[in-house]
Amino acid sequence: MNEIPPGLLFALIGLLIVISAFFSSSETSMMALNRYRLRHQAKSGHRGARRAMELLARPDKLIGVILIGNNLVNILASVLAGAVFTRLYGSAGTWYATAVLTVVVLIFAEVTPKTIAALHPEKIAFPASVILRPLLWLMTPFVWLVGSVSNGLARLVGVEAGEQSEAEHLAPEELRTVVFESGALLPSKHKGMLLNVLDLDQATVEDIMIPRNEVVGVDLENSGGEILQQLAESSYTRLPVFQGDINRVVGILHLRRAAQILRDGPDAFSPDLLKSYTDEPYFVPEATPLPTLLMNFQHKKRRMGLVVDEYGEVMGIVTLEDLLEEIVGDFTASPVPSEDEEIVAQGNGWYLIEGGTSIRDINRTLHWELPTDGPKTFNGLAMEHLESIPDGNISFFILNYRVEIEAVSDKMITRARVKKMDRKAPEH
Repeated sequence: MNEIPPGLLFALIGLLIVISAFFSSSETSMMALNRYRLRHQAKSGHRGARRAMELLARPDKLIGVILIGNNLVNILASVLAGAVFTRLYGSAGTWYATAVLTVVVLIFAEVTPKTIAALHPEKIAFPASVILRPLLWLMTPFVWLVGSVSNGLARLVGVEAGEQSEAEHLAPEELRTVVFESGALLPSKHKGMLLNVLDLDQATVEDIMIPRNEVVGVDLENSGGEILQQLAESSYTRLPVFQGDINRVVGILHLRRAAQILRDGPDAFSPDLLKSYTDEPYFVPEATPLPTLLMNFQHKKRRMGLVVDEYGEVMGIVTLEDLLEEIVGDFTASPVPSEDEEIVAQGNGWYLIEGGTSIRDINRTLHWELPTDGPKTFNGLAMEHLESIPDGNISFFILNYRVEIEAVSDKMITRARVKKMDRKAPEH
């Protein structure tokens, strides 16, 4: 080595530093690749993505070949630097070589290439895969030896190198974060729908059903004239038909079928005739998760279900429209316009809320976070908090929401003013 000119040795050291930078940037870029974007690109036919996926299928082998190559060139560079600096500066050359090579390797072969690779992983990883794949084949014996020892040590701490990492799969909450962080890549409306789909598992039929006391149906014990008038004036497409009580439901009537009854007039009307136009009722347990309900509606070709409790009592009804609104939001106007809205803004952050309003509707409309794991209506939530029906107009806090009772009946809180405060109320 003493016969080699110093200039040539410095050139060789420079080449080794470049090769070291290649291995450093390759390692960082391969590990920084977005696995989901990589799969999409590979399925789209991108060759670089396919090569990168093949290499990342066994990360232990990939890291093995990169580290073997990187350490070889770094050690060789240190040997050459020691030789050339010893020739130039004598015994002190070893110290000079150590100091200079440490700074050069750190800046040009580690920090800079790894920073660039972390910022632009695809631009580095895809071209690098062209070299890494044949290198992996050429260095198979060394990679196998190093990998065997490394995998043996990994197994001692309970890690299998060949098993798929849990990081490859996204939990629902992690997927929510991905949607939140999508920024301008997704329109806000689409982002909201995706989040609503993820939230479906957290809700049941009981959360979205129309309660029994609000169900509009046809009572066969009414007179024929009353029934025909109700059918002619109804704003609903489907109505449950029952005998005296909704627990004695006989079927679901589509008003399109009722057109013939209306044309024939009251003289031809009979309860049996109306029954013949109804469909068999579909019963849904109140604890049914919404994704299950959606699949059942699709499978059974249904648009309405009667919600029953564990004793078989009808609790209310649920419709396909109610279910879809959990995903896309309110997409239809109320079929029966009402002068009294359930949630009315009063200014300065106050809202007038009807007692029977669903807590989920309040949270969705006002972007609040009232608890939904207990009662389903605002009246139920307030009654649970107070543990009694208030005697008059009182004020209290539910978490950081100030509630002022406006109207109370014998059975429930019918109306209240509510405002979200900046801080949670102090505990007494």
